[in-house]
Amino acid sequence: MTNRITSLFNIKYPIIQGGMVWCSGWKLATAVSNAGGLGLIGAGSMHPDTFQEHIQKAKAATNKPFGVNVPLLYPEMDKIMNIIVKEGVKIVFTSAGSPKKWTPFLKEHDITVVHVVSSAFFAKKCEEAGVDAVVAEGFEAGGHNGREETTTMTLIPSVRRATQLPLIAAGGIGSGESMLSAMILGADGVQMGTRFAISEESSAHENFKKSVLELGEGGTKLALKKLAPTRLVKNNFFNQVNEAECRGASPEEMKEILGKGRAKSGMFEGNLDDGELEIGQVSALITKIQTVSEIISQIEQEYQESLAQLQSNKYNF
Repeated sequence: MTNRITSLFNIKYPIIQGGMVWCSGWKLATAVSNAGGLGLIGAGSMHPDTFQEHIQKAKAATNKPFGVNVPLLYPEMDKIMNIIVKEGVKIVFTSAGSPKKWTPFLKEHDITVVHVVSSAFFAKKCEEAGVDAVVAEGFEAGGHNGREETTTMTLIPSVRRATQLPLIAAGGIGSGESMLSAMILGADGVQMGTRFAISEESSAHENFKKSVLELGEGGTKLALKKLAPTRLVKNNFFNQVNEAECRGASPEEMKEILGKGRAKSGMFEGNLDDGELEIGQVSALITKIQTVSEIISQIEQEYQESLAQLQSNKYNF
């Protein structure tokens, strides 16, 4: 499966684990890297000291490449970036902000930079900023989403036409079949969040993981659009948000409803009623909690079987 993404990161499979808040610590990241993908530590839910500790533990747990995901709008960004350089991290995925400010700094330290986008327009901006690759994420994805609400199937070919950068598809991808579909549309690799968020090695609470297995089609919905569009599980907190948005609540009121620490309460501490539960639409297809090794092995097998079916002209194209 050698291609531009496997070569860029020196990995076996073009499979990247999303850097999710409260789910992707060093255990998950190193499990993915050891299984042949690229694991990412999610800095979004970590204070600088905690972030540094996770990097150090990851370095001790694997000799394979791993990276970090950094939401650029989060506070203490100077400290986060200095830790990345100090600890010798060589792969950084950035999101939630412009890549122009920090990409030159990271490139000066010989760091591979990837930025997450939700449109072809922003993909072009990333190329101008000098990033090495882009993640194009459709609005099927869990957590924070683009305001365009473009689906992955529409977004990937659009971004492919807009830039020649290595392209990683994300949003609604959780199987080998969907991985092959993304590659056919023009992607060089895939990023999966939801599938790994429900793995054994994820740091998410067991209550959260088990509840995701019970979600069916329509179990999530995009909300908090006046703040930052976020795909949420439909629980009591979502109902409060939905009611407020339907009656035209102001951004200030929405911030008050959201409060502080709600995502930690939900995903990390297991408060299924009033916590903020972020997960993608592909959760409807997940039926059991597996180890990372089992997940990647299954995805690779499904990918190869689907590719063989197409090559044998099973569908009479």
